[in-house]
Amino acid sequence: MIIDSHTHIFPEKFRTERTSLLHYDRTFKELFSKPSSKMATADELLSVMDDSGIQVSVIAGVGWENLEIAREANENILDVCSRYPNRFIGLAGINPAWGDSAIKELLRCIDSGIGGVGEFHPGPQGFQLDDFDTLTPLVDVAVSHNLPILIHSSEPVGHLYPGKGEVTPEVLLRFISQFPAAQIICAHWGGGLPFYSLMPEVQQLLKNVYFDSAASPFLYDRNIFRVVESLVGPEKLLFASDYPLIRPSQLIDQITECGFSHSVQELILGRNAARVFGLGG
Repeated sequence: MIIDSHTHIFPEKFRTERTSLLHYDRTFKELFSKPSSKMATADELLSVMDDSGIQVSVIAGVGWENLEIAREANENILDVCSRYPNRFIGLAGINPAWGDSAIKELLRCIDSGIGGVGEFHPGPQGFQLDDFDTLTPLVDVAVSHNLPILIHSSEPVGHLYPGKGEVTPEVLLRFISQFPAAQIICAHWGGGLPFYSLMPEVQQLLKNVYFDSAASPFLYDRNIFRVVESLVGPEKLLFASDYPLIRPSQLIDQITECGFSHSVQELILGRNAARVFGLGG
């Protein structure tokens, strides 16, 4: 089974009303101000999945700032997952800065069958990843329901791009240290956090932490798969495209061309994600 662990879709309304939405949500403005910024619907994602041989895709929020817009996006994800229960897993787009409303929205999504939380995008969402007073109630709900948390991550060096943010390895590690019981997925290779796993104190903190390959070709050359696998082990890697930013087949080709054994390739392409998201395997 091939599982794409990080994709995004939107209601068709968000695409047709893009210009007006830019005024209501900072994350949306940061990511989609350019008319060329790609947005996709569920039907478009499903078509790409079929073309790429992907059985299941995980659909994440984009780190919404605005509660009303997030609710509409979450409802779209829940609807798609209910119509295609064997093809999609949804993550609730939640902003911890909403306070009690964040908990209510997460519980609403849990009641409707959501499979995780995220993507957190602290900068434009208006909170800090080490604001534990704000985060603890939300994380506690996720942990009690065995829901993984996806966190946007950023490299402390390198080129700038829309949505890069400032969730660097140091920031991520503070969050991971505070919530050792949480299942945490660090998007975009954790901004390079695996490179620090050679430090024993860091390695000990990564028990429940996974790293996805979302947007990888925009960040690293294809050797990143072999390097990270050698640092943290194949059980920590999740194939993820960040579709529609990148077509999933591009990442699948990179993985299959790495020379991994069949068993390691299976872990990265799907078995790890199946375990994280409760699909068995």
